[in-house]
Amino acid sequence: MYATSLGDDGAVLRPLEPWQADEFLANIDRGREFIGQHIALADIVSDLAASRAFLQAYADKAAADTARIHGIWVDGKLVGGVLFRTMDVPNGTAEAGCWLEPSAAGKGLVTRAVRVLIDWAIEERGIHRIEWRVATANAPSIAVARRLGMTKEGVLREIAPHRGKRKDIEVWSVLAPEWRAAKR
Repeated sequence: MYATSLGDDGAVLRPLEPWQADEFLANIDRGREFIGQHIALADIVSDLAASRAFLQAYADKAAADTARIHGIWVDGKLVGGVLFRTMDVPNGTAEAGCWLEPSAAGKGLVTRAVRVLIDWAIEERGIHRIEWRVATANAPSIAVARRLGMTKEGVLREIAPHRGKRKDIEVWSVLAPEWRAAKR
């Protein structure tokens, strides 16, 4: 399987597939409460069957060209990942997202990994608009959007129920011409 280096710290990005369900579940278990503060992934991937089903759903979506999921490994250990939750290639839009276990936070892994995904989506797949949706209380994820040069477009008030409470979600985006100009 191919892997893309994310720098000199032993971090690599590669596809996350159904046969890796055990490893994925272990990653979620290590960060369940940390991850679950802002996203439902920690509640969805509750056991091995759910882990396998989640990854299979993404494998099916990848085959249909409507989503992608990649893991971030540091020194051979899965510590998190990045994904396109949705991809609408005919309309040129995609929504990116991420998760990390606590031991991997604050090292720039998500920013570096999402850069790889955005480059691929724009340059290889012709995506024009990449969205980043984030709970207003998720300061680290908002910081990723800023580091990626995204523009905050607004707040979807109380749109997302999460663990019994409705959350506000910020919408950030970057357009292909902005991304290319920032790279120059």
